[in-house]
Amino acid sequence: MVRICVINPNSTAAMTDHLRHDLEQIKRPDTQLLVINPEYGPVSVESMYDETLAGAQVLPLVQKANEEGYDAIILACFSDPGLDAAKEISDVPVFGIEETSLHVAAMLGHKFAITVGYPRRAPIRQWHARLRGVGDAYASCLVMNMSVLDMHAKPTEAKARILELARRAVQEEGVEVIVLGCAGLSGYAENLERELGVTVVDPSAVTLKVAEALTELGLRHSKVARFAKPPAKEIK
Repeated sequence: MVRICVINPNSTAAMTDHLRHDLEQIKRPDTQLLVINPEYGPVSVESMYDETLAGAQVLPLVQKANEEGYDAIILACFSDPGLDAAKEISDVPVFGIEETSLHVAAMLGHKFAITVGYPRRAPIRQWHARLRGVGDAYASCLVMNMSVLDMHAKPTEAKARILELARRAVQEEGVEVIVLGCAGLSGYAENLERELGVTVVDPSAVTLKVAEALTELGLRHSKVARFAKPPAKEIK
């Protein structure tokens, strides 16, 4: 049995429930899932300010998952708030859905595009693609002009907008893979892929499967340097 703790870094319980429902449908029979969110923090993550606030709330949950014996932890927000710090303090592997899905997308096609809520977040996505070492495969962002909460609350509108933008990217930019850049879009990939005829990556689903596989293999983050335990010190 593999025990995985999935943390939705925002404080919107309805989004956590949506994520739990979708992941329960695809997990292995021997995988035990805990899907949670912090009680305090931004209701959605749509800025660096939100990321910083959410990341601070994620870390105690990461520590608790370690103490309770979970085998792996997933941060289910496409901005991966607090990911590197979480890897530092965790004895078990921590997977961010953005980091994981960008690497997978780069393996599945020559160019990928990422959905994003508003134009102000597009530079962050491009920067993160470079940071993750897959900048050459990054093509563009598909700007939906919808908030995270609207994407979750209005699935029909969100799917229609993704189809419109993705078709244009496929035709005009040679995009072969679409990455759904929000955990609130969980469960949309299959229908979108059928309509578009190109690969669509659901970051939460992909990350769950990667976490199951790497945990079964006993692989985890190296603690030699970059993700070494932080030095003990007084915090006041």
